Amino acid sequence: MDFGRLITAMVTPFDQNGEINWDETARLIEHLIVEQKSDSLVIAGTTGESPTLREEEKLELFKFAVKQADGRSKIIAGTGSNDTAHSAELTKKAESCGVDGILLVAPYYNKPNQEGLYQHFKAIAEATSLPVMLYNVPGRTGISLSTATTLRLAEIPNIVATKECASIDQVTGIAAGAPDGFIVYSGDDSAALPALAVGAYGIVSVASHIAGARMKDMIQAYVEGNVKEAAKLHQSLFPLFKGLFECPDPLPNPAAVKFALNERGYQVGGVRLPLVSPSENEAAFIRKMLSSL
Repeated sequence: MDFGRLITAMVTPFDQNGEINWDETARLIEHLIVEQKSDSLVIAGTTGESPTLREEEKLELFKFAVKQADGRSKIIAGTGSNDTAHSAELTKKAESCGVDGILLVAPYYNKPNQEGLYQHFKAIAEATSLPVMLYNVPGRTGISLSTATTLRLAEIPNIVATKECASIDQVTGIAAGAPDGFIVYSGDDSAALPALAVGAYGIVSVASHIAGARMKDMIQAYVEGNVKEAAKLHQSLFPLFKGLFECPDPLPNPAAVKFALNERGYQVGGVRLPLVSPSENEAAFIRKMLSSL
């Protein structure tokens, strides 16, 4: 399975009552595929507020996204959690919804060791025939999937990729040791171009909601050997990459990008508690950042 080089971790649009806004979900999917050139969409991942989505909402989102995308973009279902059995069962249900792949975040809070992590991912992968992308994000989970464990998991036939947020060093090590067919994605927008330089294949992005087409141009420029042009595009996008997470103080994803989308005319609503929308100062910062793009 080729998920492409630009994958958007899609927000979940909510209405004024905090329920899923299906009309705006359809409109956002069109925006991401047609205007922002996303090769794949992650549905119900962290950016989609997976911790506060009910299981039935996730399954409805998976079915809806598959129908709306209609083969123009791959749909990757976020089915990971810190409960192996539940993740395996949700993964089976996601497969029946017609999704193209699965994203599995490292289990959070209960903090398994590396053997526990290996057995967790292995068990879920064995519960599906779909291609699986691992997701290592120690800043959120409190643990890190090591390079060695990632490479061990890469030997499992349907574990085909990883979204890596630990460090460029880890991206380098995985890319250097991975078997043929296993690919590495950066999970950090600001590290997308540096990650490509050390062997990553692409990016699982948040900023692509706003600047996906330009990010696609950056990736393509690098792939074609036009490093100077890629660097120029990266530099022009860097304030957006950083600003969506530091506006001006750290703001939990996806509060900033949802506000930015609302400013751009996409009525994706706010965030569910315990997340909160940007303060007045943060909102002013985001508006100024958008005006400079």
